[in-house]
Amino acid sequence: MAVRGNISGKSTEVDILRSQLGRVRGLGAARAGSGTWWVERVTSIALVPLTLWFIGAVIGLTGATRADMVAWLHEPVPLVLLLCLVVLTFWHMAMGLQVVIEDYVHTELPRMALLLAVRAVSILAALFCVIAALRLGLGSSVP
Repeated sequence: MAVRGNISGKSTEVDILRSQLGRVRGLGAARAGSGTWWVERVTSIALVPLTLWFIGAVIGLTGATRADMVAWLHEPVPLVLLLCLVVLTFWHMAMGLQVVIEDYVHTELPRMALLLAVRAVSILAALFCVIAALRLGLGSSVP
């Protein structure tokens, strides 16, 4: 049990330092800021090679027919890399927009509505892209 203040009931310097140390440790207003910060960094680092791979793949598929592209997606490595790119892109986007909304929208109801909308749109868009890629990559025929 920690003793707060002294006999007169006033806060001591130790109490003030403890609360400031708590803020430095990432226990500020969001209460989970350091975890989100790390996830944003990890997703951004993972997106660099995935984006470079995707740009190279698009350049390599320039002039290819739809059947060639579907055949390329039938390979496991391009399909898995594309799925990783899609999921990480929408996840990273949602986290970034969440930070912007939390920082700049100060009224509670619009903030909650925007956060809910960002989360819903990012999940639906990612799900749509994943299903489309899986249908192309795992489908047996080329329409």
